[in-house]
Formats: sequence, structure tokens, C-alpha cells
Amino acid sequence: MLLITNGRVLNPATRLEADANVLIVGNRIEKIGSPASVGARALELQRVTGEDIEELSARGLVVAPGFVDVHVHFRDPGLTYKEDIHTGSAAAAAGGYTTVVCMANTKPPVDNEAVLTDLRKRAKDLPIHVLNAANVTTSMSGQKLTDMEKLHAAGACGFTDDGVPIRDEKLMLQALQMAKKLDVPISVHEEDPELLLSQGVNQGAVSEKLGLGGAPAVSEAVLVARDCLLNQSVGAKLDIQHISAKMTVDILRFMKAEGVEVYGEVTPQHLYATEELVLQKGSLARVNPPLRTEEDRQALISGLCDGTIDMIATDHAPHAKEEKAKPIADAPSGMIGLETAFALCYTVLVKSGRMTLLELCEKMSYNPARLYGLDAGELREGGPADLVLLDPKEEWTITEDCFRSKSKNSPFVGERVTGRVKCTICDGKIVGLDN
Repeated sequence: MLLITNGRVLNPATRLEADANVLIVGNRIEKIGSPASVGARALELQRVTGEDIEELSARGLVVAPGFVDVHVHFRDPGLTYKEDIHTGSAAAAAGGYTTVVCMANTKPPVDNEAVLTDLRKRAKDLPIHVLNAANVTTSMSGQKLTDMEKLHAAGACGFTDDGVPIRDEKLMLQALQMAKKLDVPISVHEEDPELLLSQGVNQGAVSEKLGLGGAPAVSEAVLVARDCLLNQSVGAKLDIQHISAKMTVDILRFMKAEGVEVYGEVTPQHLYATEELVLQKGSLARVNPPLRTEEDRQALISGLCDGTIDMIATDHAPHAKEEKAKPIADAPSGMIGLETAFALCYTVLVKSGRMTLLELCEKMSYNPARLYGLDAGELREGGPADLVLLDPKEEWTITEDCFRSKSKNSPFVGERVTGRVKCTICDGKIVGLDN
């Protein structure tokens, strides 16, 4: 038994925010309540089972549901020099995540049962819950749908061609219809390649300084509008990934008001930084879609606060040091984010007064869990013992030492932030502990 004492318990599902103890037995939460009531239950069970009571003090800390990230890249199979399922899981646990959804743009891609079955089999031995999305189209070619029914039966929790937009409207409509039939999310990367002059840097003042064509906001917005309209009569769980532009937030707000079934993700980096970071950190700040202007950043924050954007997802994208050392025009896009997500989000959203910590936990745990229909993202008696202990007051500087990822490609090294993950518990076991 694990007894967590003297913490401030947050449950976004019920809006609970109270000082309480939490008793964990096996992989479930046995009781949440006053020290007296929880302690009495622990002693009662000890008399019956003879099991020792391990006590974990949460004094000065917040006890919240383990975070759920619906958008990570663990690069397994095929690109494991960047990351693998073991180092990715360690990075997730260090960041307070107890459940993640891996994207399918691996080598080979997750477009067939053999690749998916291997991943699902290996996921059983990991310290956190690692789920897998499968591809929408074979070889991510945008030409032919995968056998989505078979992939779902084999364990795919959703579908995505993340990294590559689906350009064929008819094919996209068919994919939405199949996702609706299977009742799983379909997550889309929205950047129209016909409108991109170069990826990874916003089209504007910074791209001009760097001599790059850039990626305009409209390249994202036009595909978001198209797919929302296609989904209007279908009603699939359409998930717009890594929203970056004010224009997109406006479209999403309108479509939701019209009753379209659509969800939105935003990353910590798009909430925290603007295109100016590219001038400071070069290729480390190159990401698809790109960091944009301060007006875009403020619109993302407002959209997250008012519910237009539903959740925070890291788009954790590891790359090797030598890859990111290339000139910005040649370096791959993407940055790691699991270990720093909570601190960046707490600093820019809660410390600034834009939202409460309870609301932040809703965006990082409860809402993403609801999208995928997971038994996660909340604290309740009888529920899964997936928790995170947070110190909302600790100020610290991000260094490479905090990363458990195989890669270190973060532009936020050296940044002073507030809010730190102190302990991660998954299935009742401590899987991440900050000393």
C-alpha cells in the first residue's frame, strides 16, 4: 500500500480542490479523504492483508491526475538513434505523464498489423501506458486508406498521418467516415504544401531576415476549415494537431459554435514562445507548424482558456545533435518537450494569472483522456492509481540534466521557469522521482 499524505488534491473531473490524503492499493486508488479516514482505512487493510504501508509525504505539493499526452514521437521502430520506447517512456515519466499516444510516422510506418502488433506487445513492459495511433493512409502517401478496421482491432487507439497532411478531399472524407464508425479520433497535421515556401519558420519578419520563404498561417487555416466542413455531416472525432495561428483559433471557434465535432491541440512551445526564438536558438526552434507572432501566441492562450482549444500536447519530437547542428534550412523540424511541458505551461498560464492550476490539469490530463475514451485524467476511489505530485512554487532553470530523452533538442535550455514535477506514479508504482 502507498499512502500519500498532506497533499493538495486536484481532480479536474469533479472540480475538487482540497487538502487530503490518498491511499493506493495495488494499481487502484482505494480512498481519498481526511488523514483520519484514510489512515483508518489503511490500518484496516493492513490488519487483513499484513501488507506494509509505504508513506509518501506530499506536504507543500499538489497531487493531480497523471498527465496524458496525445501527441508524442518515440521514433520506434526505425529511428531509435533519436529515441526509443524505453527512453521516451522515461522522459514522459520525468515530465509527469502516465499515458502517451505515439504517432505513426516511424520507419516502417504503423500502416499494417505486423508493425502495430510488435509495438503493442513491447508496450506491456513499459513503466507508463504507451498507446499507438496507426496511419490513415498506406506509407503515409495520401493515396489509399489503410485497413483501419483491422488496425483498430489490433490495438490502434486512433489514426493519424502526422507530419503529412491528407490532400485528397474524397480520401479525407472516407477516413472521417471510418473513424466515426470505429469511434476513435482522427488527428490531422494541417499545412497545405502548396502554400509553403519553406517549413519550420513562420512567413514574416524572421523568415525574411533568414532569407527563407517561410510557412504562412493560411497554409494551416485552409486545411482546418476544409476538414471541419467535411466533418460537419460525419461527426467523427476530428483532432486538429499543434494549432499555431490566430486564424485557426477563429475558425475552430466558429466551427464549434456551428456544432462541428472538432477538437484542438496546442503545444507548450507555441504557448510560450514566438518566432523570435528562431533568431536566438536557430534550428533548435525550428518546428512544424512554426512558432508565429505574439498576436498568434496570445490568441492560442485565449483559445485554450475559453475552451476553443481543448488540450495541451507536446509533439515531443527528438532529433540527434548532429541533425539539429545543420544550417536551419537543412535541419529537421521538431523539439523535445515531455520533461519541460508542465513548467513552461505553468509559467505562462498559471503564474501569469491566465488560468488556475486546476484548469491547467484539465487541459493536460482530463480533456485528452476524454478524447480517447481513456480511464485516466481524474482521481477517484476505485480509479487507476496514475498520479503526479507537483511543486507549483519551485523556480528552476532548465538544463540538459533534466532530460531523460535520448535527444536534447530543446530551445528552452537555460530558461528560468516555475513549477516542477516531483513524483510520477503509474499503476500504483513510483516511475519518476525528482530528488
